[in-house]
Amino acid sequence: MKLIRCSGNGRVFFGVLDGEIVREIKGGKEISDEEQKLSELKILPPCYPSKIVAVGLNYRDHAKEMKLPMPEEPVLFIKPSTSIIAHEEEIIYPSMSKRVDYEAELGVVIKKRAKGITEKEAPDYILGYTCFNDVTARDLQKQDGQYTRSKGFDTFAPLGPYIETNVDPGQLRVEAYLNGERKQSSDTKKLIFSVFHLVSFISHIMTLLPGDVIATGTPSGVGPMSVGDTIEVKIEGIGTLKNRVVAR
Repeated sequence: MKLIRCSGNGRVFFGVLDGEIVREIKGGKEISDEEQKLSELKILPPCYPSKIVAVGLNYRDHAKEMKLPMPEEPVLFIKPSTSIIAHEEEIIYPSMSKRVDYEAELGVVIKKRAKGITEKEAPDYILGYTCFNDVTARDLQKQDGQYTRSKGFDTFAPLGPYIETNVDPGQLRVEAYLNGERKQSSDTKKLIFSVFHLVSFISHIMTLLPGDVIATGTPSGVGPMSVGDTIEVKIEGIGTLKNRVVAR
C-alpha cells in the first residue's frame, strides 16, 4: 500500500494511492470511497519527522569510493526537519558551497515510539519505506570534518513521493539518475548494516518517534550537481523522487 500526503481544495490530508487515484484516509484509519486524481493534487512530504537519523558509509562500495575504512558500528548523524522538501520541489544550491552532491538512499519511516527494541521486533515499528536524497555540500563536509553544516541546509533532504508499506527492505535496487543518466545503482542486499539492525541500534541511543526517518546510507557513484540539473532517486518497488537544482 502506498501512503501519500497531499494538498488540494485548501486542505492537507493523508491518502492511499492506487495508480493515479488517491483515496483519503479519514480519522487516521478509514479509507474513503471518494476518488481524487493525483494530477489535481500537490504531493507533499509523506511525513514530517521530529528528526532524520542518517547513516554514513553503509555500503561497502561507497566506503571504498570515499577511501575510508569499513565501520564496525553504524556511523550516525542528524539532518534537521527543516531540510525536508517534497517530490518535484527545488533543491537550493547554497552560495557558500562549491560542490553539492546527490546521495540516493532508502528511507525508513517509523510507525510508533521505539526505544531499546531488538532486531526481531524492528519490523513492527516500521510504517514503510520511501525514497530519500541525502544532499551534501561535499566541500564543506571535508572542510568541517563533521556533517552538520554540509548536510543540514534547507532543501537538503528531498523525501517521497510516498511511503510504501509492503516491500522487503533487504532486496531493493537503489538508483540515482542525473539529467536522465544513471549515476548510482546498487542493492540493499549490499548494506553493511541491515535496516532492522539500524532501527534496533538507533533505538538504543535515542527514542524514535512516529514519522521519524532513518536514511540508510548511499551506494557508490555519488557525484556533483549543478544549478539547472534534475536528480531522480529510484527505488525498486517504491517509486521515483524527482527534484531540480536552483540557485538561491
